[in-house]
Amino acid sequence: MKIKFLDLKKVNSIYADELKKEAAEVIDSGWFLNGIKLEKFEKNLSKYIGSKYAIGIGNGLDALRLIFRAYIENGFMNPGDEIIVPANTFIASIIAITENNLKPIFVEPDILNFNLDLDKIKEKITKKTKGIMIVHLYGRVCWDESLLKLKKEFNLKVIEDNAQAFGASIKNIKTGNLGDAAGFSFYPGKNLGALGDSGAVTTNDLLLADTVRSLANYGSIKKYVHKYIGINSRLDEIQAAFLNVKLRHINNENECRKKIANFYLENIKNSNVILPNANIDNENVWHLFVIRSKNRNLLIDHLRSNEIETLIHYPIAPHNQECYSEYKHLNMKITEKLQNEVLSIPISPVLTKQETRKIVNVINDFKI
Repeated sequence: MKIKFLDLKKVNSIYADELKKEAAEVIDSGWFLNGIKLEKFEKNLSKYIGSKYAIGIGNGLDALRLIFRAYIENGFMNPGDEIIVPANTFIASIIAITENNLKPIFVEPDILNFNLDLDKIKEKITKKTKGIMIVHLYGRVCWDESLLKLKKEFNLKVIEDNAQAFGASIKNIKTGNLGDAAGFSFYPGKNLGALGDSGAVTTNDLLLADTVRSLANYGSIKKYVHKYIGINSRLDEIQAAFLNVKLRHINNENECRKKIANFYLENIKNSNVILPNANIDNENVWHLFVIRSKNRNLLIDHLRSNEIETLIHYPIAPHNQECYSEYKHLNMKITEKLQNEVLSIPISPVLTKQETRKIVNVINDFKI
């Protein structure tokens, strides 16, 4: 029995009839951009998240890029300003900053939960700091009241990279509605995944929402009138239609993920494996279930020999990537320890009890 890391065909086959019906409606309508399917999804998304505004974007990277670009266009940020960002994140979080000629200031994660160590932020704030990007990595909420205090004390914007935590919440507030603005990715493998690239921005700031919407549509404020030098990054009708279908099922899917994660936490018992800290598991929608091992390569081989696929999120930290060689000198010991130890094991709404038991048994049988 081979266990895929993520079986997207199986995930989407559950909703195949609904998805095909929506696709047919879009095809028959003859309207493929900026239509009623997008309008419906934006309304549904803002209602679900609790934000006043939601803007469909072409992908998750553009969602983050456009937030920073909008803050620059609106005069809150200027090229050269500093944005605090976790060192342990996917490279898109950093690209969104540097593409706007802003400077990323890397902060180490908490080794127990992999997220930005909030206690280390204040020491990094300078007169050039204009924002804090928090990343809800692997589906876990990165938030506490200290962020609001820092925001107020230093007049900062808090931007959420919510690509991996759709549906997560803290004190009944959804991620994507905690900070000043949030970027979403609906890449097919995400908890809320489209059948292609797509993303969104949510915010309660009308000026920001209007600016992002214009920037994403060639900088246009109305047809053939261009206030900004914009880009083309629009969520098309067919992906919006698919996302409307899948949004109706997201809570059930996240509950499936939580059950599988709890099974792993309760049953994986191997001294060669470090489980994720779960003392806030109710705030975790488990986009990924990430374990650690000092013998990761041997563990990968062991799982592979038992036909279990795994992935590493992420094997090379952004500051060690060739494209960011100017940051290679940074001393990021915790981030680098994680990049050498983390391993993602299968977790998805379609993973069966038989498969989860096999994964647990195989991990428990791992010996050095």
